[in-house]
Amino acid sequence: MNSVTVNDTTLRDGEQTAGVAFTVDEKIAIARALADAGVQEMEIGIPAMGAFEQEVIRAIVAERLPAATMVWGRLCLEDIGHARACGADLLNLSIPSSDRQIRCKLGKDRGWVLSTIARLLPLARDGGADVCLGCEDASRADPDMLFRIIEQAERAGARRVRIADTLGSLDPFATHRLIAACRARTDLEIEMHAHDDLGLATANTLAAVLAGATHINTTINGLGERAGNAPLEEAVVALHQLHAIDAGVSFAALAELSRLVADASGRPIAANKSIVGSGVFTHEAGIHVDGLGKNPHNYQALDPALLGRQHAIVLGKHSGTAAVLRAYRELGIELDAAEAGQLLGEIRSFAMTAKRSPEAHDLDFMYRRLHAPAQPPELFAAALLVS
Repeated sequence: MNSVTVNDTTLRDGEQTAGVAFTVDEKIAIARALADAGVQEMEIGIPAMGAFEQEVIRAIVAERLPAATMVWGRLCLEDIGHARACGADLLNLSIPSSDRQIRCKLGKDRGWVLSTIARLLPLARDGGADVCLGCEDASRADPDMLFRIIEQAERAGARRVRIADTLGSLDPFATHRLIAACRARTDLEIEMHAHDDLGLATANTLAAVLAGATHINTTINGLGERAGNAPLEEAVVALHQLHAIDAGVSFAALAELSRLVADASGRPIAANKSIVGSGVFTHEAGIHVDGLGKNPHNYQALDPALLGRQHAIVLGKHSGTAAVLRAYRELGIELDAAEAGQLLGEIRSFAMTAKRSPEAHDLDFMYRRLHAPAQPPELFAAALLVS
């Protein structure tokens, strides 16, 4: 496999993040941005939530974006009716697949699940949309029951099955075994829906693709229920970097997508968030800065240029003289080794006291202080903090 299809669910599962609610304009803007970035499918809402949600879904469908639209519902007549009325290309109809949820959530048995699939999936297809059967809690299902569900879905005319790790309880090894076993038993499209409760959603998503999944569910910035879903930005970049698998998504669009969703969701991006965090290509440690200066590949596994970004060097407690020489050279000041060593001590002291990296005016002040008549250390420290 050298390609995979992203079905991004930022507008459905992403919005299910506790406390997140997108406006109509925000949902349309996110849908447009996803399509512009090359995302081929997007899950855009839950019609059964009511008239307003259905109106928003229809507005996104009416955009006629170059991406297939999917809506989510339960495998029941009411949800099928609402979903068919929205005009989306795909219906994802979900039903529990684990004995725990079949018994404790639905109060039903395995026979009821299988007969419901056989009875309702053909009705769902009558509206003209393709159907994906969502196997809720598939990661905790008895494998034999899950395989029977998939076989029943195939007989009933489903195009795809979604294998949902609803509670994020899988690891990559178990994910690979599960998806490979499903792949061996069906020719249907297989979609992986991973949750991040154990911090493994991205790894599980990659494992699923390697085992034969054709589609992956993602969200921008990893939004979603509880700990969230597999982040789009992590999944597509990791698949490309590690396995030469193309998801068709523009890496250059990821930073703006991330910012757009962060603003709309009110969930800021951590500076060290992989791929899109502000600090992930920023270096302070002396050994790293020296190595980067000699050859970027010494400390570069992911080229920031792929993402439209570049390395940044900051000065701080862990800096070395190479970074000091470079920083002052950018200010038009050539230091000798002795000056760099003296200024390094000042910079480290400043970083510990001010709790930030020195800026250009701080560096200039330090340089002038180095060549000025002696002043009491406490006066100098106070002046730096004020500056």
